[in-house]
Amino acid sequence: MKQLSMTINGVRRTAEVEDRTLLVTALRDHFNLTGTHIGCDTAQCGACSVRLNGKVIKSCSIFAMQAEDCELESIEGVAPDDRTLHPMQVAFTQTLGLQCGYCTPGMVMLALDLVHENPDPDRETVVRSLSGNLCRCTGYEGIVSAILLGAKMMREQKEG
Repeated sequence: MKQLSMTINGVRRTAEVEDRTLLVTALRDHFNLTGTHIGCDTAQCGACSVRLNGKVIKSCSIFAMQAEDCELESIEGVAPDDRTLHPMQVAFTQTLGLQCGYCTPGMVMLALDLVHENPDPDRETVVRSLSGNLCRCTGYEGIVSAILLGAKMMREQKEG
């Protein structure tokens, strides 16, 4: 066992993990952040997407110790507080961008990364960005609409 320390959602956290522990497992089992889902364990589905040092990664694709001293944002850190959803989360609820909800945390993290890079993406850009994440409910139309609406809401929030 080794000590793992990182800043998660703005809070410095430490846990004892084995060398072979995947980051997604450390988040769920050692830090009790269960919003990050395990979908495939092969970096195919994106349900485990988080932001590590400002870049979206699939947390099942790296060992937890590789995130030592890093800044990590999980879905639990997206909203400004426990009572207010982030505009992207609101957009997902308003457009039926979630069906069973299993892929939603990873989709939201991917969407936020996309909008951070491109605050006004067009539909084609959103569709292309989703190519690395899977929705088994085939809810892509709702997800695309959610990301477009979320981007608009984020722009309006920034302007207003």
